[in-house]
Amino acid sequence: MTDHRASATSGQSAGLSFTKGHGTGNDFVLTLDPDASAPDDAAFVAALCDRHRGIGADGYIRAVRSSALPEGRALLQTAPEAEWFMDYRNADGSVSEMCGNGVRVFAHFLLSSAVADLPEGGELAIATRAGVKRVTRSHDGYAVDMGPWEFIHPDAAVARGMDSLVEIGGLDVDRPALSISMGNPHTVVALAESAELQRTELHRAPTVQPVPPEGTNVELVVPADPLVGDDGVGRLSMRVHERGVGETQSCGTGACAAAAATRFWAGQGAPTRWQVAVPGGVVGVEFVDGPDGREHVLLSGPAALVAEGVLLPSD
Repeated sequence: MTDHRASATSGQSAGLSFTKGHGTGNDFVLTLDPDASAPDDAAFVAALCDRHRGIGADGYIRAVRSSALPEGRALLQTAPEAEWFMDYRNADGSVSEMCGNGVRVFAHFLLSSAVADLPEGGELAIATRAGVKRVTRSHDGYAVDMGPWEFIHPDAAVARGMDSLVEIGGLDVDRPALSISMGNPHTVVALAESAELQRTELHRAPTVQPVPPEGTNVELVVPADPLVGDDGVGRLSMRVHERGVGETQSCGTGACAAAAATRFWAGQGAPTRWQVAVPGGVVGVEFVDGPDGREHVLLSGPAALVAEGVLLPSD
């Protein structure tokens, strides 16, 4: 059997400095790695994120100068201000395009490490595999322009309001769902009541048919009753199973996808501002006109750094 602790701390990884952070309970191990020399192979990441033998996290984030990665250099051609690249991997070591909570934590990490500035009224451009994301300060932490959302199967979505069926543990029948891309794939399932949301079993991945080509995150949502409060804000509760991770306390891009799907189902007159309650807290989602003429999604919420450390060599 593989010694995961040895895998996580052997060779070049021994002595690696790291920071632990989270956004509404979605937690990450981060390291400042300007020249992309820190380990990033799947076995290392999986061992590092193991909650029993490693540090434990939903994902691993390297802060790499964009100029040190091919993906980053490509983005610098049109966004030279995006100095830092968020190199994100899921807990199982698989590469992920984006993480909405991770972007906020990443921005907070850069500022705390004194390698980036975010002045009042300014913005911080961050390079990701889903393009450049722009971060500003918000009343509760940070707000991120997540870019445009879109249907993964637009013809089915527009014609039927759903595009797939999802088998979920704890529910006796498959449920219709709507698949939305936020730069990464999501499949949103609406449930009737909170009791149904609580009894679903997310220790194993729900089965989605048809599944998007790159796999999918699955969001289970219960709209509030009434859906829209006196303040004009829509509200919903959500649980999520993230591909390559399992159930997490929160998912930023998932909250955006859940709000987009619920807003679509609600029809004309649905609000542009939403609050999404997840097990780890509450995040804000807002739909705005983007500079490219498309509808963009703003995600806001807190970010916290809770610990720093250094990986030890294996015994």
